[in-house]
Amino acid sequence: MAKRRLTIQQRNRIKAIQEKRRQRLDQRANQALSGAAEQPEQEGVVIIRHGATLGIDDGSGRIYRCQTRQNIGHPVCGDRVIWQQVDEDSGVVTALQPRESVLSRPDYSGRHKPLAANISQLVVVLAPKPEPSGYLLDQYLVTAETIKIPPLIAINKIDLLTEETESAFIDQFETYSRIGYPIINISAKREHGLDTLIDHLKDETSILLGQSGVGKSSLINALLPEHDIETGRLSEATGLGRHTTSAATCYNLPQGGKLIDSPGVRSFRLTDLSREELEQGFAEFRPYIGQCRFHNCTHGHEPDCAIQGAVEQGEITRLRLENFLRLSKAS
Repeated sequence: MAKRRLTIQQRNRIKAIQEKRRQRLDQRANQALSGAAEQPEQEGVVIIRHGATLGIDDGSGRIYRCQTRQNIGHPVCGDRVIWQQVDEDSGVVTALQPRESVLSRPDYSGRHKPLAANISQLVVVLAPKPEPSGYLLDQYLVTAETIKIPPLIAINKIDLLTEETESAFIDQFETYSRIGYPIINISAKREHGLDTLIDHLKDETSILLGQSGVGKSSLINALLPEHDIETGRLSEATGLGRHTTSAATCYNLPQGGKLIDSPGVRSFRLTDLSREELEQGFAEFRPYIGQCRFHNCTHGHEPDCAIQGAVEQGEITRLRLENFLRLSKAS
């Protein structure tokens, strides 16, 4: 069915409504700011956001409910900010600190929507069931390469496999190990089954990625034994109530490090990339980039293609090339 087009009048009405909302939000922020005029500026971290409401950690574990000024950008979970206290429980964010990294996804209008900031590790979770998708895994890895964040591949629910099937299952990912991606086997049900993952999470700000059913929620509950208590504390501090379970949230791990739980990654899609950016996202392609006969080679059917030659020599797997070609058509 063809998408219904809005009339000029309808578009203008939508713009007017959005502008009124922006003005109301900015008015609330300005009112809060006037009440904070005598208060010193502080540094803080956004640990949760829903709409215009932010939960700010002041560095001591105390959470403040804050408004944000419209002209500073769009703070997200993990952002470092400058804020001022208004009263015992609330404040206003006045500036956004530079980001070291940002994970985004395209919204339905094609614009990039930030999900989380200042992440230092992407943990891609796979499991025997549902069956892993190499195409989806490659999207996650391309994203990690593009935003320059080290990825970790974690194979969960390893307890579902027998000794024989475990070996065969893990062998599927030998390609990624040869490229240089670390792979660990974990199980939330086995004793000490998460020790390796915990070691990798220490001193990092990590986010879990993976298709539905791979056990991300179980991992979060295992890594955060007081998850429900912490969620309740955030709900009370920010006044967000049930929204705390549907918004990206940054938790401090008991063993060290931070973990961002973002429901937005459940429907993760790769952001639009140029062919050159997509090439760079496949790490094993890099030694061969620029060596093709044609400068605009698509690596699909052209003669004297260096990437195709590397596939024939066994330096690049055909499946990875096929996924690259599929992603290039989707971009």
